[in-house]
Amino acid sequence: MKKEIYITDYNCITPLGFDVPSNWNALLEGKSGVALHKIIENQEPFYASMIDSEKLENEFKRFFDGAQNDSMEFTRLEKMFLLSLKPLVEKHPISNETAFVLSTTKGNISLLKNQNTLPEGVFLSGLAQKIADFFEFKTKPIVVSNACVSGIMAIAVAKNMIQAGKYKDAFVIAGDEISEFVISGFNSFQAIGTEICKPYDKNRDGINIGEATAAVYITSELSQNEKFSFKILGDSAINDANHISGPSRTGDGLFASIRNAMTEAQIQTEKIDFISAHGTATIYNDEMEAVAFNRMELQNTSLNSMKGYYGHCLGASGLLESIISMESALNNTLIPSKNFEETGTSQPLNIIKENQPSEIKYILKTASGFGGCNAAIVLEKC
Repeated sequence: MKKEIYITDYNCITPLGFDVPSNWNALLEGKSGVALHKIIENQEPFYASMIDSEKLENEFKRFFDGAQNDSMEFTRLEKMFLLSLKPLVEKHPISNETAFVLSTTKGNISLLKNQNTLPEGVFLSGLAQKIADFFEFKTKPIVVSNACVSGIMAIAVAKNMIQAGKYKDAFVIAGDEISEFVISGFNSFQAIGTEICKPYDKNRDGINIGEATAAVYITSELSQNEKFSFKILGDSAINDANHISGPSRTGDGLFASIRNAMTEAQIQTEKIDFISAHGTATIYNDEMEAVAFNRMELQNTSLNSMKGYYGHCLGASGLLESIISMESALNNTLIPSKNFEETGTSQPLNIIKENQPSEIKYILKTASGFGGCNAAIVLEKC
């Protein structure tokens, strides 16, 4: 019999707040971190969800006073990671059997600007080791970097390695920041929207890039001190091998990921109370998701995308949105899919349009990304 694996703690750093309660209250009020920002010289401002750097610096100094005077200097992204993880490591002891998993797509890619050689900090393994060393983790860090499904896959990696007996518990962190490299990449695919994104809406025209870090604590051993717990019932990641940047038109990869995760979870379609979907607001992604959800007969299940609040936070999105979905379950409240007005997919979806009370026990979280990657996890509120 497999070990039961739980998420029992989490935290996040986003433009809407530097802890989960701040983020939750902002979402209840319908606030969005998306605004016009001028990020690249000689380019017009565009919509993105960006953390205020001055506020970040002040918060870092407040919690890590003197840290940079030791032997380490920290990049902006590393400061975001440290702030998201600190409250968790203060409550849960790190042992020789504790895993440390980092999810990111680009890491410290900004360090490459104006450099003739590769700085050490640009390597994802080096970034993970630096964070691990700071908090004195005793095991070798694990890096998950698989485009925009990375955050969900990091949860799955931690869960499966604990079940396999490799570790007893794990800290999982995920994060990316807005950079010229990332913006240029999405621009090359003509994927960035000209206005605030509208997932699944008829008038959607592309994504807004966002930035955030998030952290969760995962364990197989529940204590009486836990304020909450969510059992990770099932997970799956499938590549549809369709195109480097275009999703399968038939939703094959996402459909298979959901089916496999629900099979492991031993959950039937009608048991799922809520879907936290990927919903990037690009023409093809949202259509593909609608097809996949209908193939799984989930078209009537309440669904939202958080991209209208946070933008697309790349490697952080799956973990951040999982945290928000768990907050929804704890507060028995469904958050609307911001900016959705009129269905823009060929197949129906039950898009949440306003804050509404709901008993949420079983959550399906999905994600899809470049290269044809897709992932899904099923969570149960205990």
